[in-house]
Amino acid sequence: MLTLSRQSSALRVLVVDDHELTRFSLQLALSGQENIELVGLASNGREAIEMVEQHHPDVIILDLQMPIMDGWSASSIIKHIEPDTQIIAYSSVENPKVNDVTQVGSLDAFCRKDVATPELINLVKKLGQRVTNW
Repeated sequence: MLTLSRQSSALRVLVVDDHELTRFSLQLALSGQENIELVGLASNGREAIEMVEQHHPDVIILDLQMPIMDGWSASSIIKHIEPDTQIIAYSSVENPKVNDVTQVGSLDAFCRKDVATPELINLVKKLGQRVTNW
């Protein structure tokens, strides 16, 4: 679990993935974006919940399949703690049920891991507009 610095009025984003390379790649991609503040990196759902309680992110990029606590379980708890937080299910799973997050009340969007980085960043910004006016 890595906590990062705080900026004012920026869209607050948390990245949760059990693969270190994915976490740090997303950190690099998001850190260069204007009006986006990466508040932390977590490697499992339990760490994600702790970071949500500490940092109150606006948007979470959440891997669904992780050890200790998966993204499905964590998303329900996170929505209970911070109902307005927008959660992007970030997965390589090729499953029609997973792709239709409208059937899962704790997830707000789905993004496959093979999507182009600018597309993921645009999704983060789009969901962030639901939460904050930046």
